[in-house]
Amino acid sequence: MKRALIVVDVQNDFCEGGSLPVAGGARVAHDIGEVLHRWSSRALGAPDYAHVVATKDHHVAPGDHWAEEPDFAESWPVHCKVGTDGEGFHPNLDPQPFEAIFLKGEHAAAYSGFEGVADGVGLADWLRRHGVTDVDVCGLATDYCVRATALDAVREGFTVRVLTRLCAGVAEPTTHAALAEMAGAGVDVA
Repeated sequence: MKRALIVVDVQNDFCEGGSLPVAGGARVAHDIGEVLHRWSSRALGAPDYAHVVATKDHHVAPGDHWAEEPDFAESWPVHCKVGTDGEGFHPNLDPQPFEAIFLKGEHAAAYSGFEGVADGVGLADWLRRHGVTDVDVCGLATDYCVRATALDAVREGFTVRVLTRLCAGVAEPTTHAALAEMAGAGVDVA
């Protein structure tokens, strides 16, 4: 068994002060940053990940995904636009020991990290090439991109655990529904 950590979309625009903030986003960034620090320094009690990767919303012109009057279900305010500070990782993540960063959604909506690519390679292929069998998923937001990434990980044949203490959701009802859906699909909701 080889386990990888997938850090999903912990970007400035999804944290407090961003264009599409999730309450608790900066705290999640800080807490993930602490895990990454322990892992990279191999501190006592550090998680035993073979690999650590991240995903990023990376929008250029994603069509109807951005709207002047968003419905906050299928359309959203402008966020994570390439070349803006909003697209960057939240500074609480430092240090960032990511082996690969999977960019998604340049010209269309993309919720799952499995829609992203790093150096022309998709996330599923990258994980398989590195012998990964199990993944832990954390980040923003529980009810959208974390959910989609975890469900796609299951579909791709990985054993999946979502680290809920390292996630934050957009809204309580959709977060509870997403957690139930993930559990029903075989995700270990830890």
